[in-house]
Amino acid sequence: MERNATMTHLFGARRALIGMIHVGALPGTPVAGAPLERVVETAVAEARAYRDCGYTALMIENMHDRPYLKGAVGPEVVAAMTVVGREVRREVALPLGVQVLAGANRAAIAVALACGGTFVRAEGFVFAHVADEGLIEASAGELMRYRRAIGAEQVRVFADIKKKHSAHALTADVDIVETARAAEFFLADGVVVTGPVTARAADTAEVEAVAAGVGIPTFVGSGLTPANLAAYPLADGLIVGSFVKRDGLWSNPLDGERAQAVAAAFHALR
Repeated sequence: MERNATMTHLFGARRALIGMIHVGALPGTPVAGAPLERVVETAVAEARAYRDCGYTALMIENMHDRPYLKGAVGPEVVAAMTVVGREVRREVALPLGVQVLAGANRAAIAVALACGGTFVRAEGFVFAHVADEGLIEASAGELMRYRRAIGAEQVRVFADIKKKHSAHALTADVDIVETARAAEFFLADGVVVTGPVTARAADTAEVEAVAAGVGIPTFVGSGLTPANLAAYPLADGLIVGSFVKRDGLWSNPLDGERAQAVAAAFHALR
């Protein structure tokens, strides 16, 4: 499916502004404390706020579950994320994405299928890199077969390339465009370009090169602010997570004024 048609089909618009919901620490993780019911309530409240500001879509992510497990999580996390996703979907009729850290891509697809999610954000889709959690190897072959096996073909896979919080010395001779093309060849439905760490902006030249080099949607996945949205004219989707929190810190509660400022800047571009 051509990229414009893909975006319109998934999001009802040519470009998407996606608000991140950093779900509170889940059962069994080191800093878990709040009852799951309160975690769900907070996530739903943030979903409502994003909707009211005019965001195109939402994404839930278990970012408070640090330190992250590599490649898989326990059933308690899958169950909790599914509950969060289902309650968000029940309350807010926006497309919903799922990311389960770190690189727990099969779990993300299972959660998305169970809660009515639209897409997942996958780490370690092609090639390999060294992340905080250790060596992350390519998962595309297994992941796309798993998606088919559980009947979740409608859940789209957006793959991070040259992912943040990672060393890419192993693939230093493979540039970011070739990485994106490999993800497209391995049937990713979109690719995500980030800066080196959370809240750091993606390189504008890299985003433009990737968007021009593949036929699938290109998303910017870090460091977005009202001031720099216009710097990514070729990006099909913009994923916002840190700036919209109080003081611009991802772990803080959502700041309605900041969220509104990003939405206003996005809609002004259109």
